[in-house]
Amino acid sequence: MSMQKRLMLVSSPLMKAGPAFDRAAALAKARDEPLHIVAFDYVEGLATAGLVNDQALQQMREGYVERHRAWLEDQARPMRKIGVEVTTEVVWAEQVLPEILVHLREEPIDLVVKEVEHESRLMRAMFTTLDVHLLRECKVPLHFVCKTRNALPRKIVAAVDPFHPDDQYTGFNDRIIYEALKLAMQCKAEMHLLYAHDLSSMGTGEYGFSTGSMLFSSSLAQKVYDIQGNSFNELAERNGIPAENRHMIVGNPAKVLASFAETREIDVIVMGRVHRRGASKSFGSTVEDVLYRMPSSVLVITPEDFVG
Repeated sequence: MSMQKRLMLVSSPLMKAGPAFDRAAALAKARDEPLHIVAFDYVEGLATAGLVNDQALQQMREGYVERHRAWLEDQARPMRKIGVEVTTEVVWAEQVLPEILVHLREEPIDLVVKEVEHESRLMRAMFTTLDVHLLRECKVPLHFVCKTRNALPRKIVAAVDPFHPDDQYTGFNDRIIYEALKLAMQCKAEMHLLYAHDLSSMGTGEYGFSTGSMLFSSSLAQKVYDIQGNSFNELAERNGIPAENRHMIVGNPAKVLASFAETREIDVIVMGRVHRRGASKSFGSTVEDVLYRMPSSVLVITPEDFVG
């Protein structure tokens, strides 16, 4: 097996080519990397049919997989015509997540591309979707595609949190910016830096305030804003982000990011997924909130030392 890095597109089992196909092909071309398209099939009726013998059932399954493989090859042909090296694979698997993780352990994949599975809030409360499982357990960068204005991203924003109460993930903001800048360079895209300043989620002790109500004092709120603004600008300065491309906006992170992406026609938001020790709410949950609000795509980065 070649050890050349490649992208992996996780295809829907429904034989439907959505915007993730266009994005994966465009990124593979821009990055000059091969693309592996894999579909994980499991049809309940075929898996549990009791009216045919085992041999006939096996033939039915193999026929279904072969039709899906032929369909993937149809999608791969136009990608190959633009110079992208494409391989395809169909796997019969009841449990998709373990199969994906096996692929990532055994193959040199450096980016997973997948279309977002839109489920209702009730369904997400009752069942954990594959997307959320991947967010929580996958160490490889995840490029979730919602819809695409442009197959190749033209506008990219790095979402950071420059004021950490601990040093659990020292340098992680710099890595998020680095990945965003790298993507922008590969795609010849415009890149912005954004920090959603959310007073409601902040503890008071780290700022020397004795009570939470003190944060709502206009002068003290301005002091917090200035402190975080300085941290944000220092982060931007050392990564060479020009002043006109820096945005510090007050509000809930998920709402701010969704609104910014919509009004600025952002193609990709690059953000980190971390779980802070001792915190009741993780930054990972912010990513999950963003994933289902976003009018564009989300590239999720994990710390180098992350253990899922």
